[in-house]
Amino acid sequence: MTKDANDSKSISRRSLLKTGAAAVGAAAGSGTITGFPTIWAQEIKDIELRHVGVSYSVVKAIGDQASKDLGFKVTMQNLDTSASINRFITQPNTVDIADLEGWQAKLACKRGVIQGIETKRIKEYDNFLPIFTKGEFEGKKVSDQGISPYAALYMTGQDSTELADGVSEWMTNVPQVYNADSMGYRPDLVGHEVTEWKDLIDPKFKGKAGILDVPAIGIMDAALCMESAGIVEYGNKGNMTREEIDKTIDKLIELKRAGHFRSTWTTFDQSVQLMAAGEVVIQSMWSPAVAAVRVKDIPCTYAPVNIKNGKEGYRGWCNGMGLMKHLSGKKLEAAYEYINWYMSGWQGAFVSRYGYYSPVPSTAKKYMSEAEFAYWYEGKPAPEVVNDPYGVPMEKAGTVRDGGSFIDRVTNISCWNTLMDEAAYMNKRWNDFKVA
Repeated sequence: MTKDANDSKSISRRSLLKTGAAAVGAAAGSGTITGFPTIWAQEIKDIELRHVGVSYSVVKAIGDQASKDLGFKVTMQNLDTSASINRFITQPNTVDIADLEGWQAKLACKRGVIQGIETKRIKEYDNFLPIFTKGEFEGKKVSDQGISPYAALYMTGQDSTELADGVSEWMTNVPQVYNADSMGYRPDLVGHEVTEWKDLIDPKFKGKAGILDVPAIGIMDAALCMESAGIVEYGNKGNMTREEIDKTIDKLIELKRAGHFRSTWTTFDQSVQLMAAGEVVIQSMWSPAVAAVRVKDIPCTYAPVNIKNGKEGYRGWCNGMGLMKHLSGKKLEAAYEYINWYMSGWQGAFVSRYGYYSPVPSTAKKYMSEAEFAYWYEGKPAPEVVNDPYGVPMEKAGTVRDGGSFIDRVTNISCWNTLMDEAAYMNKRWNDFKVA
């Protein structure tokens, strides 16, 4: 049967989920619904999917829109990075959709708490950028320092606890939001353009610098600073030796005892408040936090740290949606519907408006104005005022996005968020830094 013929004799799952009970019953009786299990409207209304993860990725407004479009309830619950993975591992049945970074997906697979996602059931799979499906972009292999999205994307089978070596028919997660992170700074207080990580530890910013206090990520930012300043040479910043960890932490402790760091931060709101108040003038930062400062009419710039001589570059990350092992039956069907809704464009456009990217830009573009896409993805001067996801004016017409186009930023990722082989030792040493 051809695709067109099949479409004429069947109803999409999403359409079915939104259909009233009487209409569904009539359709089923007439034999027009074929090819997949019928999900009755009276049963769907009682389905609830619990999507759990970090606040920058698991957003209430997105869950509300999904609930509206799909006809069942999606509940978003926020936890920090450490609490999230702990919840997935120790209380897997309290989560339906796990929001996973690459290193978390690797761990969740190994612990057997997620099930493989069938690639052929993801409608936009063939339109994913090759960053995720092939580990390459613009004809070049993406950095393998840390855990790239591709490195943790595939597993050997639906119930496997092993990652696949290469492409398979089963995924640990479906990528849904990602970015290239660097530093935010106050140009009015710093006095010059920042393009190198070493500026974060420059003595002239003593008492005015901040760094992220999430050990697995904070140490990567620190390593980028140390490498930029020529203090430490790393074999692989994403998987440091004990000696490299010691050199990095010892330098952080030295800086802290000298009064270099005004603060460390763990939440989005903390980073915004520190920068907006001028308590820090430079710090490791997330793109939406920089945008949130600018919405307050306070100048804040995201440093364009392009790769130079094998140094510098952005720290990349990606969050995806994993299906917990306990999902089955109609709830599993609903979970696939939810994932496919995520890839259809509304969510991709929403997160793009605060500086993140969709793995399927082609669908996000459908929900964005030409002006928005030109600013956020193409690196062109904004043809008109740029609003945030909630309609609040954020950038003036003529503004160019910090770091330039999507291609400029993503091709300058030098390392990815990771889980090191020496993670336990690294966490112990990071604690030494915190209490110093």
